[in-house]
Amino acid sequence: MTAVATPERLDPALLKLAGIVVVGALASLLNTTILSVAIDGLGRHFDAPLPTVQWVATGYLLAMAMAIPLTGWSVQRFGTKAMWLSALSLFLTASVLCGLAWSIETLIAFRVLQGLAGGMILPLAQTILAQAAGPSRFGRVMALVAIPGQLAPIIGPVLGGVLIDGAGWRWVFFVNVPVVGLALLLAWRAMPSSRPQGRPPLDVLGLVLLSPGLAALVYGLTQIGGAGGRGFGSTVSVISLVAGVGLVTVFARHALRTRAAPLLDLRLFRHRSYTLVTTLTFLSGASIFGPMFLLPLYYQQVHGLTTVETGLMLAPQGIGTALSLLIAGRLNDRIGARPLVVVGLVVTVAATIPFTQSGTGDLFQIITLLIRGMGLGTAGVAMMAGAYQGLRPDQIPGATGLTNVVQRVGGSLGTAVLAVVLQRATQDHGTPTALEGAFGETFWWTVGFALIALIPAWLLPRSRPAPTGPGARGGRGATH
Repeated sequence: MTAVATPERLDPALLKLAGIVVVGALASLLNTTILSVAIDGLGRHFDAPLPTVQWVATGYLLAMAMAIPLTGWSVQRFGTKAMWLSALSLFLTASVLCGLAWSIETLIAFRVLQGLAGGMILPLAQTILAQAAGPSRFGRVMALVAIPGQLAPIIGPVLGGVLIDGAGWRWVFFVNVPVVGLALLLAWRAMPSSRPQGRPPLDVLGLVLLSPGLAALVYGLTQIGGAGGRGFGSTVSVISLVAGVGLVTVFARHALRTRAAPLLDLRLFRHRSYTLVTTLTFLSGASIFGPMFLLPLYYQQVHGLTTVETGLMLAPQGIGTALSLLIAGRLNDRIGARPLVVVGLVVTVAATIPFTQSGTGDLFQIITLLIRGMGLGTAGVAMMAGAYQGLRPDQIPGATGLTNVVQRVGGSLGTAVLAVVLQRATQDHGTPTALEGAFGETFWWTVGFALIALIPAWLLPRSRPAPTGPGARGGRGATH
């Protein structure tokens, strides 16, 4: 009988590094949630129609999708610290330019620049911490880092409303300056330097194929979801999706055949744990995180709440996630990802089912959202940690980029599917009660997708992560 090894302790240097990364990632996370309440005000200020103003968000999203694949190569070529400082500096510059924008066109252009930086910040944060912590400590480290990410959706809309009503829309972008400035200072002074892993050539053909392909995929799916499902079958969405699928398919063929290092290493799918977790990440677009798209619409359209009120109503879900993260991270490092992902999915499903029913009270929904958040936190940390189990340290940058690409496409696809389902369900529902029933039908779809996600979750390896790589120094639980 094999005893469960005690996970390695989180030493002060690792905790310090995690704190530095949190400050940098916080600006990117807050930026998205704060801007969600500013779209209407931007349209009035620039006297621009809503379809044009929406490009402030869409341009950022597409730029993020195009930048993510470059993360792995850039880390190997220039090192993590150099890329972290570069991404933060570009994000800071773009934030200032957005705040100084003199037209809707210039604002959209500067948001694209900001998206290029934002698309690299979160993958870089995961790469830095995964390499420093090693698999045996990654769960706890990511749990610490994920807490601000769960608080951002709560704080963002409220802070955005205060800034817009008080200082004006420009401060939605200027508020990033002190946060990113502090992140740059901390990283410059205290983040350990990292050596580039040689001089790997850039996969130019892969970049030409993959980045536009991802942008086309995400744009086509955004058109469907952003139109409340009415964009399904439109000429723009069909052309974008066909072009995106075609380019990504050609890239996959190129990546598997080239002898040089491809922009994304698809050979990572040879690792069972990584393949299963990546499949889970893709399915989570509709199964786990789909209700994050539905719940704000539910409270605004069915209950008539304002954006700020909706943010406060959803706060228990973020609090529940934050409360579960530290426990889930420690448990992951002790028992592995499989039981936590399965339990987290089951809890998330159970806490989603009440929203398929009509007439549930506010107090019951608050408790349900708190429990749902706990399920999200438990499954989310375990999925992130499980993705790196069995990988070498030099494979982590590529794995991070590939996982983020899958997450971006899966999230966009999940949102688009649910938007189509919701739009069709609401066609014949005119009364508030009937509208609530339409949302209930759509929530049932998320439950179904989550049940499908239980299949790869159950197939995950049972063993806990072994101390390997940088995190294995002096590992007391190592086996040889």
